[in-house]
Formats: sequence, structure tokens, C-alpha cells
Amino acid sequence: MATDAAGLVKILEKVAEKISENREFLTELDSAIGDADHGINMSKGFSAVVEKLHSQKIDDCGAILKTVGMTLVSTVGGASGPLYGTAFMKAGQAVAGKSSLDFQDFVTILEQALEGIKYRGKAQRGEKTIVDSLEPAVDILKDEKDSGDKGLVMEKALNAAKEGVEYTRSIIAKKGRASYLGERSIGHQDPGATSCYLMLQAAIEKIKEMSVNGL
Repeated sequence: MATDAAGLVKILEKVAEKISENREFLTELDSAIGDADHGINMSKGFSAVVEKLHSQKIDDCGAILKTVGMTLVSTVGGASGPLYGTAFMKAGQAVAGKSSLDFQDFVTILEQALEGIKYRGKAQRGEKTIVDSLEPAVDILKDEKDSGDKGLVMEKALNAAKEGVEYTRSIIAKKGRASYLGERSIGHQDPGATSCYLMLQAAIEKIKEMSVNGL
């Protein structure tokens, strides 16, 4: 797989579309253990991202990701803005100056995004957060990045992220507002882990589509 800056924008548009489609679902999940605004905030943030990216032409993939991060920080309320904003900005730093991205860059972007989230949220796996879906996916990508079948590796990573989301149902929340519920948070799916999975799903769907079409 390989994509230029224009292709990266298309991937981000797909992510925004996926978040918009799941706005009510994410908000419903958040209503059980949070502020009931995760879907609303994320949809608002990514709508702003698409508008921002359409208003300017950027050929630097790192600068595109940085723009996404800064936009999310300024438009998404609650903890999600700083967390996802930091993720995209740190990812942008890792590929700064690049006009095209390959599979290794994709792995690096997600690895750095994970580091940004863990740093900003002071979170670790097993605490019912975004980390529970993103880290298993990153682990697969890192371990199998040299595989000849990149599509299969991405699918395995996506499945690992989905399993991570399911895992959040069985554990106690230790971060954010959900942590106030203690054991009552068990049985509820974490909205942040879910939005992360949906974003990864959208990105991989678009990458595969673009690869098939020769983009």
C-alpha cells in the first residue's frame, strides 16, 4: 500500500463519515458510563476536520495529521479532544515532511498515536480506555509488518482492536468519569475504545479500496 497526501485526506474523510454514521451509537454508549456526548463531540470534531482540510491544500502528510490533531483539540469537548488531538499530532510529527506514505508509515502513525494517548491520558491497557482497542492492533502491526500480505495483517489488527473493545465490557473503568462508577462500569462497552475501533475500521476499509483501484 502507498498513498499521497490527497489519498490521506480521503482516508480521513472516510473516518469522519464512519464517526458521523455512528454518532448516536457512541453517544448511547457514553450515556451509560460518561457524559452522553462522545458521539456528538466526535462527529462535531471530524466535521470540522473535513472542513479544515478542504479549505487548504497540504502536500505534507505530517502537516495534514497535525492539522487534524489541532482541530480536534479545539473542537472536541471532554477528554476525547486532548487524547485524539495528541494522537494525531504525535503521528504527524513522525511522518513530517513526507509527501507519501507506505505500510511502514501506517504502522508508525498508529504506534505514535498510541504513545500520544498513553502519555496524555496516563492510561495503560486494562483500564477501559482507547488503549484497550488500539494497543492490540498496534502489537499485531508491529509483529507482522514484514508479512507479504499487508491486507491480511490489517484485518488481523482490526480484529484485535474489536476484541479489545469487547474486553472493555468485562473490566472496571479506572480513568475518566466512568471510573466513578467502580464495579458498576462492568458490563458496559467503553465509548472511546469503540470510536477508536471505528476509526481504524474506516481507515483500513479506505486503504484497501484505494489499493484495489490503484490509488
